Amino acid sequence: MNRRAGIPFYAFLVVFVFLVMFPFLWVFLTSIKPPGEIFSSFAWFSKEPTLRSYESALTTRPLLTYMKNSFIVSALTTLIAIVFASFAAYALTRLPIRFKKLILGIVLASSMFPHIAIMSPIYNFATDFHLRNTYMGLVIPYITFSLPLAIWLLSTFFQKIPFDLEESAKIDGATPFQTFRKVIFPLAAPGVFTTAILVFITAWNEYLFALTINSKESSRTVPVGISLYQSDYTVPWGDITAATVIVTIPIVVLVLIFQRRIVSGLTSGSVKG
Repeated sequence: MNRRAGIPFYAFLVVFVFLVMFPFLWVFLTSIKPPGEIFSSFAWFSKEPTLRSYESALTTRPLLTYMKNSFIVSALTTLIAIVFASFAAYALTRLPIRFKKLILGIVLASSMFPHIAIMSPIYNFATDFHLRNTYMGLVIPYITFSLPLAIWLLSTFFQKIPFDLEESAKIDGATPFQTFRKVIFPLAAPGVFTTAILVFITAWNEYLFALTINSKESSRTVPVGISLYQSDYTVPWGDITAATVIVTIPIVVLVLIFQRRIVSGLTSGSVKG
């Protein structure tokens, strides 16, 4: 009875996984098709699979440079956002500060502003301070949406840590900073790690700021670089799908390597301590 009862569940799970993976699977299958076959056939599998599109994707445009730029910008954004968000979230959840909920509400509201609404002042700022076509020219605007996200997520994790541990540290003579560094932060490490991964992926996928601020070929990031593979008259779907697979692999590998920490962080934020 148990096995029969589990069959619908596993059937649903297989269908669900297939639907989730279908876009990436289709992109991969398209990337190994000859260019002529992409437009002439809608068959799933190619009769003559080839890696020609991958070679073209790496030689037509500096894809590896795009990936390097995206990695540096995303890593710097993540580092800065996590450092400042950790202190802010600790202060808003553990210290006796008035209007905590109001401040958190303002932080959440600030993350809801569309990027296009602040594009003009950000562009003027980057131009006036000669930050266009630089890493910091993207890191600074990326902080505008990654920092509120990080503060909100970390606040959830910090709230789940028992206050008794903090009181014990205070009785032992620990300062608020020592309590944060030696007690709160280590216990919230899974949540901090999960937040860092989410911020990194968000910065990696950002398009609008990268398109507007960094216009030089050597300064472009992955989303902008891939969008420029197409020309006015042709759309090289083979090159685009191959480039998409190449730039997706590092993110997939990163998530697979640290999946236990990510799951631990997500579950620790949903269970009371």
